[in-house]
Amino acid sequence: MKAVTLRDIDQLGLPETADSPRRLRLMTAAGFQAWQDDADAALQGWINANAFAGKAGASLLLMDGVADCDAIGIVDDVAIWDGAKIAGNLPPATWQIDEKSDATIDQASFALGWALAQYRFGHFREGDDQIKPARQLVLPDSIPSDGGTHHAGSSGGRRAIIGLARGVGFCRDLINMPPNHMTPAGLEAAARHLAEHHKAAIDVISGVDLEDGFPAINTVGRAAEVAPRLIDMRWGKAGPKITLVGKGITFDSGGLDLKPSKAMELMKKDMGGAATVLGLGAAIMESGLAVQLRILVPAAENAVSAQAMRPLDVIDTRAGIDVEVGNTDAEGRLVLADALTLACEEDPDFIIDFATLTGAARVALGTELPALFCNMDSTAADLLAASQAVNDPLWRLPLFEAYERHLDNGYVTLSSTGGSGYGGAITAALFLRRFAGRHTNWAHVDVMAWNLGSRPGRPKGGEAMGLRALYHYIARLAAAG
Repeated sequence: MKAVTLRDIDQLGLPETADSPRRLRLMTAAGFQAWQDDADAALQGWINANAFAGKAGASLLLMDGVADCDAIGIVDDVAIWDGAKIAGNLPPATWQIDEKSDATIDQASFALGWALAQYRFGHFREGDDQIKPARQLVLPDSIPSDGGTHHAGSSGGRRAIIGLARGVGFCRDLINMPPNHMTPAGLEAAARHLAEHHKAAIDVISGVDLEDGFPAINTVGRAAEVAPRLIDMRWGKAGPKITLVGKGITFDSGGLDLKPSKAMELMKKDMGGAATVLGLGAAIMESGLAVQLRILVPAAENAVSAQAMRPLDVIDTRAGIDVEVGNTDAEGRLVLADALTLACEEDPDFIIDFATLTGAARVALGTELPALFCNMDSTAADLLAASQAVNDPLWRLPLFEAYERHLDNGYVTLSSTGGSGYGGAITAALFLRRFAGRHTNWAHVDVMAWNLGSRPGRPKGGEAMGLRALYHYIARLAAAG
C-alpha cells in the first residue's frame, strides 16, 4: 500500500531561498500600458515583435538588455489564477518577484496560485512524486511571516501560503490515490502521518468499539475486506473550538443498490470530504491558527458481500435514532450521522462537514460550485463572503423545512432518503441536520471534489473545493478569539 505524505514546499514550487533567481515584474494591464508608453524604442520593438497585448494572466520573456527585469506578468483579474497562468507560461527557471512590481497586486495570492499550478500526481511513476517542479518562485520578502496582509481577500502570510499549498496538495493526493491503496486503513495511515507531523493527538475507533459506539459507520463498512473505522484527531489548546467532519467512503460501489459501471468509475473520490478536512486541517496546523481543532473522519468502503446492509433495513445510530435505509447507495449520510452526533457532544463553536454526498447538488449547481447548507444566516453570510474573498466559490441552498416530511414516510422515525426523488441535496442536508441539531452553528458542504478537466492551477483529478474558503473563515474566527 503506497502511503500519502505531506509534500515539501519546494515540491510545490515555492523554495524559501535560491541563488540568482530571475526577476519577474508583476503589473496590472493599465500599469503595463503606461510602462510600454514610457519604454525606449528597443523595448517597444520587442513588445511589438512578440505581439504582446498585456492581458491578464499573460507573461512576456524579455531579451537581455532591453529592460531591468527578466520577464513581466500581468495580474488584473484574480491574482491566484493569473498567477497560475503565468506560472504555466514562463520558461523553466527559479523566479523572484521584482521589487518594482505593482504594490496593489496581492503577491500572497499570486504565490499560492503559482504553487497550485505546480501540482502533479506522480505517485505511480517511478520517482516522479519526488521531482521538483521546473518552475520555482522564491516567496517574496514583502509577504509577512505572521499572516498579516494589506489585502482583504489575500491568502495571508508566508505560513498561510505554505500551509494552504501543502494542504491542497495533500487533499488532491488523497483523492487521486487508487482505491486499493486509499482504503480505510490507507486513510488512517495518512491521518496518522498528519498527526505525527503536527504533534496532534489521534485516536482510531474500530472493531467492537465501533460496532457498539458508532453502529451506522459499522453497518455501512462491515461488508468490505478492510474494516471501517472512525478517525478522531485533536490539535490546539486555545481559541474557538472548530470541528471538521469529512465523509470517508474510500470506494462506493453503491452496495446492494449497485451503481452502473460508468457511475462507479470515479468512486475512489467518494472520500473527497475526508480528504478536504484533512487538507484543511493541515493548512490550519501549518499556519498555527489559534483554534482548538478536531477532525472526525468516518472511514469505510461501501462494498457488496453477505454482510452488506439491505434496502429497507432499519439500523441503529449513535444518536439512538432508528434509520430506515432507503437506498444502500445513500451511505455517506449514515456515516456522517454518527460522526456529527459525536461532534455535537462537545458543543463546539463551529462544525463544518464536507461530503461528496449527492448527484442532485451537481445537477443543480454543476461540478465546480459546491452547495452550502447552514443553520445560521450570519454564518452562511460570512462563509459566502470568505469564498468570494479568496475566489473559492460556494453557493447556498436552503434547508427547506417543508421537505422534512419526506424523511418521515418510512416504517420508523427517519428514512435515510425519503420517498421523493426531487430535491435530493436538500433532503440529504435535512437528514444530517437531524443529527447536527437545528440550533448548532453547523454548516454542510456538498462537493464534487474532482475536476473533470484542467484549468490553470486546477488540474484534472482530485480537488480541494471549499478548502481555501473555510480556511479564510476559520482564520477570521481565530483572529477574533
